[in-house]
Amino acid sequence: MKRMKSVKSSLFQLIGEDYMESTLAGAAFLSDHKVSELEKIAHEEIEFMPEEFVSRMDGLLSKVGTRIIPELNQSNAGAPTNAFKAAANLKASPLGGLGYLRLGEDGKLYLVTKSEHYHTPLGHNFPGYQLIDNARRLGITNATHNNTRGYITRLLERELVRTVNGLGQNDTEALENILIAQKPHVLNRVINLETGTLACEAAIKMMLARFYKLDLTFPEPEFKDRIPVFLVMADNDGGAKANYHGTTVIAQTMRDLWPGMYEKMSSAGILQACPVKLNDIEDFKANFEHYNKPPFKVAGFLHEIIMMNYGGIRLEQHYLKEAYELCHANDTPVMCDEIQSCMWYPGMYLFREYGLNPDFVVIGKGFPGGQYPASRVITTSEMDTLNQFGALVTNGQQELAALAYLITMKFAEENRTYIRDMGLYYEEKLKELTLRHPSLIEKVEGLGHLSTLFFRDAEKVTQFTSILNQNCIDISAQTYKAKCPPAALTKPPIIATKIMIDFFLDKMDDALESIK
Repeated sequence: MKRMKSVKSSLFQLIGEDYMESTLAGAAFLSDHKVSELEKIAHEEIEFMPEEFVSRMDGLLSKVGTRIIPELNQSNAGAPTNAFKAAANLKASPLGGLGYLRLGEDGKLYLVTKSEHYHTPLGHNFPGYQLIDNARRLGITNATHNNTRGYITRLLERELVRTVNGLGQNDTEALENILIAQKPHVLNRVINLETGTLACEAAIKMMLARFYKLDLTFPEPEFKDRIPVFLVMADNDGGAKANYHGTTVIAQTMRDLWPGMYEKMSSAGILQACPVKLNDIEDFKANFEHYNKPPFKVAGFLHEIIMMNYGGIRLEQHYLKEAYELCHANDTPVMCDEIQSCMWYPGMYLFREYGLNPDFVVIGKGFPGGQYPASRVITTSEMDTLNQFGALVTNGQQELAALAYLITMKFAEENRTYIRDMGLYYEEKLKELTLRHPSLIEKVEGLGHLSTLFFRDAEKVTQFTSILNQNCIDISAQTYKAKCPPAALTKPPIIATKIMIDFFLDKMDDALESIK
């Protein structure tokens, strides 16, 4: 197994000479710093993952679960809603962190085995993000507006188009050709937003724009006389609770929330959502045939690949490929929601591992590494159907958020082999764990770092996660979804070392033995 590559870069190397020269000239004028001082900051090479950082993480593993500083005694409950108050675990709230370790307010050291609910692939205080601090020292501003998207944001847009199309770093000519392409399913448009919810909403609105006008200045939509029907993943009870594409009202109605409002919309012929069975292509075909003729039209197919909100169930490659072929042959756009899976697989996008060609790719969480709320929807010229205000977020163009993306992407691109190897190692070791405890665990689900354990009994998975949580290991049970197998959810960061994975597996093994 290859070792993790550290990677080194300066702002000059990462962003480019022309921009940085102009930035230095501006910084010298706007501040009283000497140009030589500013140049030193701009040319400082930051080592993204120095060996001493990795050694320090691994060396502290034995302290996980122990109190290493006095507990924070000051009472500060904030002003949460009732729901947030009921779910709060303030003892585990961060006082600090080092990679895959978090220091809680209770003074104890925690193991971050769910990547802080999926948005810290590089853990805490990743050294590479020092480039963001250097950018601030040079006066690079974060706040811009949609009409003044900064150079770093524009550079990121090009990098997203390059990587989402699987191009190498020096494939400039191929990138330029893709950027001007007008062919279907060629991903070459980027909308900068703040959360995955808003990115999913933007994609859904682009699909709806083929049925309804955004405003009165728009031409008549192609399918104005048809009822839009969205195909979403069903739960094992036949409902729509398994799919999850954010918390906007439209997306929530597609997973059986706001049932009274959805019923009125459906009865009025405004839109419908049709749940399709997991990995059942015949069910997909039957529903597609039913809803792709008047008065209906299949408006879009929305899916994740690893359904971390439904036990981590993985959609199979052959299922998605056949579904995509049917959608593409019938002018039905597909949205691949990679909010959960982006950055945890080689090449950063799991859909590329599957060989898929979606019309929308939604990314976020993992790309900015927990530094900023920053999501993106990457789409095609064909689906570029809204005006500027159709998918507008004033803060979506943040320059330092774009820089966080570029740093994370550089590290992940250089470590694609390590990410693959460690994901395979983790998954295989979980399968060995399952073989040792067949009376408790049914199987391993998911893929690589995004792996879950399906337990045979809901009470046992709750016991299992409770034991680990008491020992400051971050793992959660999912037992409340409609007919979803009781699952223990995990997602180690991509900086996880073999030492960390083995430590985690040993703790899981101990917990399972204690239950037996």
